[in-house]
Amino acid sequence: MSTASGTSRDDRPAPGALLLCRARPESVGPAAQLLRERMLLAGAGPEWSLLVPEGKPWQHGAEPVDRVLTGWAAALAVGATWPVLALWWDTDRSGFTLASGFRRTVGYEWLANGTPVGEDEAMRTFASRLGLDPVLDMQALEALTQPDPAADAHARVSGLFAVLTRAGVILPAGVDSGEPADRLLDAVRIRPDAEQIEWTGWRAAVGAELDVVESGGLGPWLRGPRARSLSAAQLAVGLPLTAWGIRRHSGGWIVAGALLMLRGALGLAYDHLRAYD
Repeated sequence: MSTASGTSRDDRPAPGALLLCRARPESVGPAAQLLRERMLLAGAGPEWSLLVPEGKPWQHGAEPVDRVLTGWAAALAVGATWPVLALWWDTDRSGFTLASGFRRTVGYEWLANGTPVGEDEAMRTFASRLGLDPVLDMQALEALTQPDPAADAHARVSGLFAVLTRAGVILPAGVDSGEPADRLLDAVRIRPDAEQIEWTGWRAAVGAELDVVESGGLGPWLRGPRARSLSAAQLAVGLPLTAWGIRRHSGGWIVAGALLMLRGALGLAYDHLRAYD
């Protein structure tokens, strides 16, 4: 029985999570719809968007929050020109995962008491992929990898948020590490630019995805030999990734593989689809 918002009978904090995309909301919204999860979308700075999921997969105990968020971040970033940063926290740990195109995801974790359990190289890769300052920002990130008895896991993620502000991220008031999904949603819902993301069916999703791909960096690859090569590669990667997600019972990776296959199929059938648009 719940005794307070985000707190259970044994006083353990509820998990929370958010996704930061380095793109404007109009580009992120159609792609996020393909995750088939209810989320709130809002701007998070001139070049960033924020997605706050309702969190049902981990609230119901079906899958750990970090695994779900990693799969969603990979699914959003595949085939896009912008990176996706997933940030999450639960009873035992907090951490982040950065996904960017077809490259291997990179992440870092802290135990509840703030003990670092990641690799220093992950922080350097993280900074490089986001184009952070190699001196000032790296100094702040390296401090998050060092022992600090005064900093718990939530303080570590808040420290990461501080670094991201220098990269242009502006989080709404009330969006901070340690907050459960309902409080994060409340903080974003009052924003005038908040938009509800929910599944509206494959027809609308396919049309929206075509618009996103056409207007993005992959536009020149939509026709000709390069388009067929890219689409075939997406199908080739998406099929085994989906199978792997099914074996691992990982909904996030199943979505990532399915999205790859969808984009591959769209690429191969692009001319036909647009002829009937």
